[in-house]
Amino acid sequence: MGLCRGTGTLDFTDPCIRETWSTLVPVAFVLLFCIFSLPITLSGVPKKLWRTVKAPFTRYLPLHEAEALDTNTLSGDGLLEDESEVVRVVEVLPVWRAVVFAILGLAEVIVWTALGSYRIIVDPSKPWDIVRPFLVSGVWAYTVVRPISSPTATVPYDIFLVYALQLVSGILDFGGVLYGHSVLGMPSPSRLELVGHVFNLAVSLTLLIIVFGMPMDLPSDRLDKSEIGKSISPEDYTSLWAWTSFSWVYPLVQSGRNVTLNEKDVWGLSPTLRSRPVFIKFSNIRGVKLLKRLWLANSFDLLVDGALAYVSICLSFLNPFFLNRILAAIDNNPTSADRSRAFIYAFLMCTSSLLKAECDVQHLWFNRRASTRIRSELMASIYDKALKRKDFSGVVNKDKEGTEKDKKDGDDDGKKKGKGKDKKKKEKEKDKQPTDDPKAGADVGKIVNLMAGDANRIAQIISGIYFIYGNPLEIIIGCVYLYQLLGWSAFAGFVCLLAGWPLNAILARRSIRIQKGTLAARDKRMGVLNELIGAVKFIKFFAWEDRWIGKAMDAREKEMGWMVKARINSVMLYMLWMSAPILVSIISFAVYVALGNKLSISIAFTAIALFQMIRAPLNVLPTWIIQLLQTKVALDRIAVYLDEEEVTEQVSSLKQDLSKRHSGPQLPGEEVVYEQDSVLGLESATFKWNEVEEKDKEGDKKDDAKGKNSVNGNGNTTSSPGGSTSETGTIASVASIATTETAADHKFELKDISVVFPEESLTVITGPTASGKTALLMAVLGEMTLLSGRIVMSKNTSRVDAHGLMQAISYAAQSPWLRHQSIKDNILFGYPYDEARYQAVVEACALRPDLDMLEDGDETEIGARGVSLSGGQKARVALARAVYARTKYVLLDDPLSAVDSHTARYLYEKLLLGPLLANRTVVLVTHHVDLVLPGAHYLVRMLDGRIDTQGTIKDLRTQGVLEDITLEAEVDAHKEELTAAAEEEAVKLNGDEANEADAIAEEGKPTEGKKPRKLVKDEHREVGGVKWKIYRKYLQASSYYIWAFLACLVVCNQLLSVGEKLWINVWGDAYKTNNLSASSLTSFSPFKITSAPDHELTAEGFFGFPHTSVPLNSGFSTRASTSSLPDASLPDANEHPMFYVGVYAAIGLGGAFVSVMSVMAQYTGALRASRILFRQLLVTVVRATFRFHDTTPQGRMLNRFGKDIETIDSSLASSLQAVNSSLASFFASVILIAVIFPWFLIPAFLIGFIYRELAIGYLNTGRDLRRMESNSRSPIFSDFGELLEGIVTVRAFSAEKRFLDNLHKKIDLTTQMWYAFWMTNRWLLLHFDSLGSIAVLITALFSIAKVDNSAGLAGVCITSALSFTGSVYWACRFWTGLELDLNSVERVVEYLDLPQEPPAVIESSRPPAYWPSSSRNDSLVSVENLVVKYAPELPSVLQDVSFTLKAGERIGLLGRTGSGKSTLAMSILRFVDPYSGRILIDGIDITSIGIYDLRSRLTFIPQDATLFSGTLRDNLDPFGEHTDEECMDVLYRVQMVTHSQFPSRGTSRSVSRIASPESSRPASIHEGQHLDREDITSSVGSTVTEVDTRTTVSLETQVSAGGANFSQGQRQLIAMARALLRRSSIIVLDEATSSIDFATDAKIQQTIRDEFTDSLLLTVAHRLRTIIDYDRLIVLDKGKLVEFDTPLTLIQKENGIFRNMCLKSGSFAELETAAKAKADRDMQRQ
Repeated sequence: MGLCRGTGTLDFTDPCIRETWSTLVPVAFVLLFCIFSLPITLSGVPKKLWRTVKAPFTRYLPLHEAEALDTNTLSGDGLLEDESEVVRVVEVLPVWRAVVFAILGLAEVIVWTALGSYRIIVDPSKPWDIVRPFLVSGVWAYTVVRPISSPTATVPYDIFLVYALQLVSGILDFGGVLYGHSVLGMPSPSRLELVGHVFNLAVSLTLLIIVFGMPMDLPSDRLDKSEIGKSISPEDYTSLWAWTSFSWVYPLVQSGRNVTLNEKDVWGLSPTLRSRPVFIKFSNIRGVKLLKRLWLANSFDLLVDGALAYVSICLSFLNPFFLNRILAAIDNNPTSADRSRAFIYAFLMCTSSLLKAECDVQHLWFNRRASTRIRSELMASIYDKALKRKDFSGVVNKDKEGTEKDKKDGDDDGKKKGKGKDKKKKEKEKDKQPTDDPKAGADVGKIVNLMAGDANRIAQIISGIYFIYGNPLEIIIGCVYLYQLLGWSAFAGFVCLLAGWPLNAILARRSIRIQKGTLAARDKRMGVLNELIGAVKFIKFFAWEDRWIGKAMDAREKEMGWMVKARINSVMLYMLWMSAPILVSIISFAVYVALGNKLSISIAFTAIALFQMIRAPLNVLPTWIIQLLQTKVALDRIAVYLDEEEVTEQVSSLKQDLSKRHSGPQLPGEEVVYEQDSVLGLESATFKWNEVEEKDKEGDKKDDAKGKNSVNGNGNTTSSPGGSTSETGTIASVASIATTETAADHKFELKDISVVFPEESLTVITGPTASGKTALLMAVLGEMTLLSGRIVMSKNTSRVDAHGLMQAISYAAQSPWLRHQSIKDNILFGYPYDEARYQAVVEACALRPDLDMLEDGDETEIGARGVSLSGGQKARVALARAVYARTKYVLLDDPLSAVDSHTARYLYEKLLLGPLLANRTVVLVTHHVDLVLPGAHYLVRMLDGRIDTQGTIKDLRTQGVLEDITLEAEVDAHKEELTAAAEEEAVKLNGDEANEADAIAEEGKPTEGKKPRKLVKDEHREVGGVKWKIYRKYLQASSYYIWAFLACLVVCNQLLSVGEKLWINVWGDAYKTNNLSASSLTSFSPFKITSAPDHELTAEGFFGFPHTSVPLNSGFSTRASTSSLPDASLPDANEHPMFYVGVYAAIGLGGAFVSVMSVMAQYTGALRASRILFRQLLVTVVRATFRFHDTTPQGRMLNRFGKDIETIDSSLASSLQAVNSSLASFFASVILIAVIFPWFLIPAFLIGFIYRELAIGYLNTGRDLRRMESNSRSPIFSDFGELLEGIVTVRAFSAEKRFLDNLHKKIDLTTQMWYAFWMTNRWLLLHFDSLGSIAVLITALFSIAKVDNSAGLAGVCITSALSFTGSVYWACRFWTGLELDLNSVERVVEYLDLPQEPPAVIESSRPPAYWPSSSRNDSLVSVENLVVKYAPELPSVLQDVSFTLKAGERIGLLGRTGSGKSTLAMSILRFVDPYSGRILIDGIDITSIGIYDLRSRLTFIPQDATLFSGTLRDNLDPFGEHTDEECMDVLYRVQMVTHSQFPSRGTSRSVSRIASPESSRPASIHEGQHLDREDITSSVGSTVTEVDTRTTVSLETQVSAGGANFSQGQRQLIAMARALLRRSSIIVLDEATSSIDFATDAKIQQTIRDEFTDSLLLTVAHRLRTIIDYDRLIVLDKGKLVEFDTPLTLIQKENGIFRNMCLKSGSFAELETAAKAKADRDMQRQ
């Protein structure tokens, strides 16, 4: 150094060097601080450049900004409503702290200034000695001025750094003085000098302690400071010391160690990590790709993470450096000076290890914050997109369509039984085609996967991304060392790496292809499961469980096929990466020797250690690169989804709010009509159903002349029939359906619609079935694709008129969408509770009797999709929700069809004409025109997707067309008017069973003060450690033999590791040199433990590599030359070095081979366990009881099939294998230490005890946190699925923001657990690393003090200590990971013990093939003294019921709610077993046969028909038991298709999309059916539609999931066709035909009479008109059979229950006449 001549820059034995470094470093930092504090103003290019450079290093979301965003009222884009309302932070500056800083700093200034002045006087000839004290004084002066000029209550990081540097400088100076005196023999320092050094150290240390006690940040005035550390995370407000030591986490670990944690025990997230503020800031980044958005929102954390990771890597290289110096110092009869230097190096090694541990924990903290935020950003963005994207729920999946088409093409001749011979071949060919790129139009299963899997994968890659940029640095440093040792020969070995790159690249590309295929297969599997679980009850009705289990397993097998490919690819990559580093060392040595160099032991040992050092990064780096590429697939999938088409700002309140914030002032002439519209309607509008956009790959296809079915290569505009441009972008005819070759597939359209609904009055929309009534409402709501014209609609909830009504819409869909909440919460729908208004709404919607009847009243939980309410109750709850909201516009889609005539009239009088709908614009779809006409002002009649007639009632009456419209509507409504009161009193089959059981179970219990019963119980959470049965279950599933084989491989691996060390000993002895030089004893193996911060599980979560890729068996390269192994027969190492290299290579390659074998065995076991556990879970869930499915949310089950199965698929086996390996390494290390250095066992036991205490706290806390995280994740998916089903209703109500806020809370809850777990992990990491450093220090001190003339033994001791501590840490980490992974097995096993239905088949008791026989059977069904209880301790639901039914009879089953009629129907299908008594069908007790044999021989037609994805034929005949002709025949017989190709005019053939139970969106594509109707023609001559809007229906017509692309009426027709095709002897019908117009209904009833003459028809009656001409009627009351006779007998029975029902219906005379006519016909037959 220039200031100190004659010495090296780093020769710290020279006092001048020490003083120079201790002075210049603090001075340099102070100068930098001063420069950056200067008020420099930049402009122009420098300013832009500075801003660009500074931007990534700026915190994107500071703490107090996050607090403001999270606590203030937010607009749609997240900006504050009240800009003046900001978060205030009151800084209370302790006076004592400033005084201490000033006094102590001033004292230092005075002392150093005095010292400088003294030197000027005493010895002015040494300028540096004079200048130095003044420089130090200047540094201390900065520490005096800074706290006074810029006081702060939080940590002043500049002063902290200066104090830290001054402390280090003081230690360096004082330590140097002591070392010089005691070791180098320099003169003793004076007493004053010693006092000065001690004073300097004391001041620096005191000031540093004060700064360590200062808080990191201050809470704002919005926080309750007493809650910090309780409900508020102390993370942001803790002291610097608590932050540095991570002791702020300890209270959580301490509480989790002794008790089971609950949600309230875990403090909340930091505002900077909460979903809402994070998402708001993230969503404000626009105009760039998703990857760049993620970078811009997280650059600060990622950059700091990277910088600290590099510092950590550099610090990791100090360990072997100091170890080398220690060994050099104590080798060859060390002197006391040598030992002193060795002691200093030992302390420096410990210090560097502690600094590295601190760097690791800090960089991993920044890294985990970025990972956490990215996960929240992506999950919230996916949900936000769901609120804005177009509804594609009725669109047929094109992949499925293509598959079906392939299947059809592969069939030989019309596929008599629906089976294709070339199906597998076609599938294989299809797999080879690159069709797995992400596509738009994601279904529910895929969207859930995006949130559960892909977002998590991206977050995980971020948590380990430092491997990708950190490992190259390690490799570079290692290569530099190798070059110093071997010269260019070192790089000869890297030729094999270059040779392996092409193979590596091929495998990498293949892995990406496989990853895409795996994700696509997983999406399809989840889609099948979503459909299966959603319709599991229907599947049980038809005994189709095996079919659907097979279908799900087929999808699973395809996924498993991709997984097998992935595993094979992984093994090949693993083999490549394991062998490459070994081959590198072998080739390098060979070339080195071939060039004539002598491979001495010093070079050999050091080089081997270096090659071992770079082995880990060489292995890990390719793994993470592959994972990075695979993550890109996940990122692309999310990006494609986020780029899907959205509804317009006019429809989405979220987009509207965003637009208001960002649009600024409106330009003149700019047309934003909807902002000014105060009316509701359509103007010259043409619509079609939403279709998935598809980009034109060739880019040169032209648009169709008419603008339909076109694909625009630019993806921007599509020509419309009207010549205008579609604002919604390109719409491709993706959902074209494979029909017969001659039939064209026409799309349903609303054509040229112009209508404005009159303000503050009632408008009635009527028309035949499938005429477009519901589609008209959808068009007004903006839920269809606008081809031309415009929607006249404005939604602005902030605008309130004089009547207190918002400029907004409320909507009641035809199939009500209800949330899994209480009835009250469904009605309120998030609006404030107004007692008077709420009671008025309940009264007006005729809900009062229902609420009085329910035990919990309006607090009754209704379950998913309103499972526990009848159709009428659901309709009225949805109606009440629409009425309660104070909205100006109310759209009601046929709510009167679900209620009886009395209720309909009540609703008309009390609601439609009542005060609640006064001054509101009401649009009502109904057939009950005659009923509502007196109160209506305007009428619209739809026909074939066009408005046939519209006008005011007065004008239409004047024109004389009103009578005809009313007449036609009356025909359609007649069935609804005759709906019996029984329908309103009856709960549909799916829910009645549970209701009756619950009602009786709670009978007689006090209700006062009782909380409402929860229909769905909270998800179960295990407590304590993972039970042995869970381990046993997994080991059994993956095969005990495989794990025994793996255990053998682990032992072999350890033996080879020991053999490697022994061979190095032999090799050293073979050189015949007993005095190993210091350089030869350099051991670099600690690199394997202390190099790159491999504190994440590197690969198990992604790629499936075992944890053993992390170096556990850190070997030591230095050995004492005391081996007693016989080596007389071995050649001289000087003459035959390649022999020893060869044996070493054989051992290394043998180890690689064993590792590869263990990976293969592990994968085999994992795949076996995955297959077995998935099938067991699937079968158990599908065969679970009705009660389980009623009370378990779908999302909870899907979470098991999704995340938990994925964990079992990917990481569980590797976790278990890693535990085995780490434990084996631990025991091997302990044994070696005990043999070589027994003294280490003393501190080892003490350190081990501390390890145990830390590990127990971490394991217990981490286990609880991960379990809570798993459980808190399920509601996100349940709510997400619920939202997707009801998105139309949510958008209609402008309730998107409320749903988004609710999601933020749920994300915060699951993230809270997830983040808390990782913070406890960081706490463990810091403490384990610190203990490890202390353990190594103790070992080094013992070794230095005790070892004489054997540096090799010292090296063995120290490296063994490193190996021991590393093994303990990784054993704990892997055990935790294993328990967390086993949590997934635990959750799966929990579902393997579900209550199951009776056996499907009892082989010893199978009924004959002809059973049940309908020929001349007078006792086809015989019920004898039947008593049914839902539990032995509960009262009877059915009491002593006995009756006999004949073959061919038509029986009606009636009764009030709770009467037991649904239970009786369920008993016949054996969903409930008798408590006593029995049911005989054709002489066989149904409890003696399997439920498959029973249900497959009966037919049940449910109220809500369910369809499945696939073709129409698959839905009719899923087992391929009938010919095409038979299937088409039943479609003709139920009027689904007709022989007439051109039906008469005036008849609607088009499809009216009606909301399905699965979706409140109406049907889209294949909705039309050809129905022969009565010739009803309007007196207003309607012209034939210009565009033929009919949709051709054939057996190959595609059906979307849930049948969402068919109307309700069509689904009922298909269900009836199913029953006709089965031709069962017994048919149970839950009557529900309100979705079909009267004419079709009449024909269906006639079909039932004609076709089921030989069948016993048991109808659970909701309409008296339907069953009045049945043979006999069963009337139940309170579980007893009270009436059983012919309709005429019962209707004439005085005070009879049936007679009273007829009297209440309002059609008594008509019913009595029909009963008499039936009796007369029976008399004539006799």
